[in-house]
Parts: sequence; structure tokens; C-alpha cells
Amino acid sequence: MALPPKFAGLQLGASSVQPKAVHTLEIYLDYVCPFSAKLFKTVFTGPLASTLTQKYSYNLTTIFRPQIQPWHPSSTLCHEAATAVLKLAPEKFMPFSESLFNRQKEFFDVSVVNETRNVTYKRLAGIAGEVEVSEESVYKILEISDKPKEDGSLNSGNGVTDDVKRMVRMNRLVGVHVTPTVVFDGVVEVSISSSWSVEQWEEWLGKNVV
Repeated sequence: MALPPKFAGLQLGASSVQPKAVHTLEIYLDYVCPFSAKLFKTVFTGPLASTLTQKYSYNLTTIFRPQIQPWHPSSTLCHEAATAVLKLAPEKFMPFSESLFNRQKEFFDVSVVNETRNVTYKRLAGIAGEVEVSEESVYKILEISDKPKEDGSLNSGNGVTDDVKRMVRMNRLVGVHVTPTVVFDGVVEVSISSSWSVEQWEEWLGKNVV
């Protein structure tokens, strides 16, 4: 959990002269949520992204938290693909996420209902290829075999199952349900809306990140 700077003294080795804690802005997003797409585009691309990484780089950490919404089965597949990209080429995670959000309607319920899981994985791997991550490598991580494992296992997942489990576990500790959800210094910030403009964000940052 994030440690607000004013509580930096709780951290081993911290001092009142040189507090080590910084503000943390955690943004929980789902790839097949239209409101998540709006918030991603505002925060992680464009002018606000520059503000966050330059003006506030010394005292604010901004984190994309993948939040699977299981009532949309393709949500899991999209997040698995993003996790595969994160595993193979961390620097391509944001470009991949941007591309996936831009094309999220291709993975809405109606768009995937008649295709198999591995076919959806192939389409997702194709998007990875468009941002210069090996399409073949991404698909290899995601593919589910139709044959039992040597030990007879029929439900062993794929190459990112353990990573996805850990991220889901982390999110459950916070109790996040809806997307998008914004958590600031460990507490859900209910005032923030996916419809906020860059100007509204900059006003909020000016008041809260000091």
C-alpha cells in the first residue's frame, strides 16, 4: 500500500529532513470499459502525461493498475495480452495499452462471442506486433493447448496466469470493484471523474500533490 509523504516517518531509515515517501496515484482500468478508455487517454497520453512525468516526477508516482472485469469474459484475455507485453517488453506496455483502448470495441462481448479463446489471443498478439513486440512471442505466451499436460492437468493456464493472479490479488486487497477507480496515497479518491479535462486534473494536482 502507498505511504503518504506526511507519514514518511513510518518508513525504516526515513528522517524528518529527507522523507523518502512520495505521493502515489493508482489508476485502476479495464481494457473493455469505455470510461477506462477515456481516463487512460487523458492521463497516460497527451499533455497531462508530460505534466505528470516532468512537473511532478520528484514527488508523485502514477501507476496503471490492470483491473479485470469478469462479467466481460474478453476482459481477462485483454489483460493477459497486456501482461504478456509487460513481460516481454515493459517499455511497450503503454503503447500497447493505447492501441488496445483505441480498438477496444473489437473485444466487446458481441465482437468475441463467436470466436475461440486462442483466436482472440491471435488478434491481441497482432496488436502487440503493431507496436513492435513480437507477435509470435506474445501468442506463444498466451496460447492454451488443447492437449493435457504431461501430468494430466487440464486447467494449467498459460504463460501469464501466475502474473495475472498476483495482480488480481493485489487489487482485491484494496477492494476495487468499478472501473475506473483512482486511489491516491492508499485511499479511493471519489472526486475524480473519467470525464475530467486536463485543466481539472491540473487544478486537482496543484491542490493535492505538494
